[in-house]
Amino acid sequence: MASTDRKKPVLATVAALAGVSAPTVSKVLNGRDDVSAATRARVQAALEELGYESPVQRRARSSGPAMVDLVIDGIKTYYPLEVLTGILDYAAVAGVEIVLGNITPGKMRSANHEQWAQHMLESGRKGLILVTSEVTAKQLESFHRRNIPVVVIDPLNPPNHGIVSVGSTNWAGGKAATEHLLDLGHRRIAYLGGPAGAECSVARQHGYLAALMARGVPSRPEYMVSESFSHDFGVRGTRALLALADRPTAIFAGSDSTALGVLEEARRQGLRIPEDLSLVGFDGTNVTEQTLPRLTSVAQPLKEMGRVALRSVLRMADGEVLDSRRVELATELVIRDSTAAPAGLAA
Repeated sequence: MASTDRKKPVLATVAALAGVSAPTVSKVLNGRDDVSAATRARVQAALEELGYESPVQRRARSSGPAMVDLVIDGIKTYYPLEVLTGILDYAAVAGVEIVLGNITPGKMRSANHEQWAQHMLESGRKGLILVTSEVTAKQLESFHRRNIPVVVIDPLNPPNHGIVSVGSTNWAGGKAATEHLLDLGHRRIAYLGGPAGAECSVARQHGYLAALMARGVPSRPEYMVSESFSHDFGVRGTRALLALADRPTAIFAGSDSTALGVLEEARRQGLRIPEDLSLVGFDGTNVTEQTLPRLTSVAQPLKEMGRVALRSVLRMADGEVLDSRRVELATELVIRDSTAAPAGLAA
């Protein structure tokens, strides 16, 4: 009696269906870059049609729970830690293990992405999540060639059209923060932003400018300083702003970490918040409830951003095509104790 078991496809079967050689199929499986895009697409279609599993994939499937790499470009603030909490929460539900890595801030571009992607392939990783990282399309191609899904959370630079990114409504958040200060009567409002080219920081600044323009309040170049989302920059930026002859009565800080630096420098100079200087942060991290006074901040749904990123990676790893390559979750202005009417308008 003939066996009805269907034999597993071998490399030669895939090669025959794709009309290429077995070594070419091997190159595609290993993410080599010396294969044309058209040939790669043909081979990948044959792999999917035949349900071919490489030895690496078979080992990964049989060696334990699925694993996803998570890399944070410098763990220095509360922000990525709250994103991490959301990722871990969803990982527990999905039965996935997270492999956490940390890259020194600013070193992402110089990392060897070819070696990194190949290691992930050989280790059977499901995908990669990058947090607040700056990467190029060429570097991300290393992962794409190996069919490793990549999701970027709050990227510093705009990702290319093929990369999935998760963020928040930065423009709307910047506008809401500035409108709140305008509603209180402030007209001299400064913005301390992140890296000058960072997409999220630029969007927050554009929201700030849109709010000023809508109220007929002229923007002032000396009130807009951008450098980094850090405590140290908050200190230095505030020092520069308070040295102005016509110093601001309110500061919108592009991150909660920056706002902490503003608080420190304001106190050092003997200013009271909010009586002498109002302050709004951005991120809505846990630290906002721990400062004195408690910090008014634009809250990002940080944990949900983490959950959405991991869910997206796993869906792509299972072959799903996502409806959207860009996911933006709503921000919310949370008013606490660090904002009030400027001294001259106080009741």
